[in-house]
Amino acid sequence: MKSFGVEIPFVHHLGFTLQRMEGGESELHYEAQPEHLNSFAVTHGGASMTLLDVTMATAARSDTPDMGVVTIEMKTSFMQPARGPLVAKGRLIHRTATMAFTEGTVYDAQGKVCCHATGTFKYVRRLPVDGRNVNDLKVISTD
Repeated sequence: MKSFGVEIPFVHHLGFTLQRMEGGESELHYEAQPEHLNSFAVTHGGASMTLLDVTMATAARSDTPDMGVVTIEMKTSFMQPARGPLVAKGRLIHRTATMAFTEGTVYDAQGKVCCHATGTFKYVRRLPVDGRNVNDLKVISTD
């Protein structure tokens, strides 16, 4: 299993695993636990959206892994229920010095598309997190 390069507690809690992060592309795997399901016994849409968000962010970071990204906006479309082990693939479509434009798709165990998203991310410089002020992210201003 590859490392995201940083500890992300929520991602660890959900159990996402990073399979690929290079060349503007990413791939994550996820198998929803019972507490991650909705009332129809399929992966909750919020968990699917989180998977897409992380997949797209990872694709955005793939060519500058020392930088962080924060989500600016995200649009998600759900095509069918997400059942069984899921595979999410992300792609960096375009980037500027400060922004990344991405897309991501989640596939079910049969390879069928469950949901798709586009997202815009802002590149940020990572600062040490020591518990004093986790909101102290410096935004890169090279515009």
